[in-house]
Amino acid sequence: MAEDHIRYDLLAQAALRGVVRTVLADAAKNGLPGEHHFKITFATGAPGVTLSERMRQQYPQAMTIVLQHQFWDLAVRDDAFDVGLSFGGVAEKLTVPFAAVMAFFDPAVQFGFQFEPIGTEAESAGGDEKAPDKAAALPAKVENEPPAPEPGKEPQAGGGEVVSLDRFRKK
Repeated sequence: MAEDHIRYDLLAQAALRGVVRTVLADAAKNGLPGEHHFKITFATGAPGVTLSERMRQQYPQAMTIVLQHQFWDLAVRDDAFDVGLSFGGVAEKLTVPFAAVMAFFDPAVQFGFQFEPIGTEAESAGGDEKAPDKAAALPAKVENEPPAPEPGKEPQAGGGEVVSLDRFRKK
């Protein structure tokens, strides 16, 4: 197979991150229309992610936030978004660069996609190895009930529901 000098995989990923940016900017300006709401999974250790040490310890690799009823101060910039959420009754302010977003899903319309974080080994290899697909469609069906809490971890309250990324994957 011919080598991809254009890097369509990276271009497609950037375009899909732009979709996330656009819908979040619209929600920040106009609120969430109808039944739309967003489940956003991001890498907690990615550069530029800001969250409390308590949340970073509880979710050292990734976490999923739900923007539905109880969130505030949603602000969207070109490279990141900020949002206030409540986790276990404690208010938190998060900053999430779009490069850290791993998955986006709108359960109201069964629309979403997954990403690999920008800056992965496959991307930094300069195209010498075949890079995996950077964005993949999510399954059309997602469980509507929140997952059972992990042993030893307190259940999440309010708009700060945190779920496993496996919930988005095909079974």
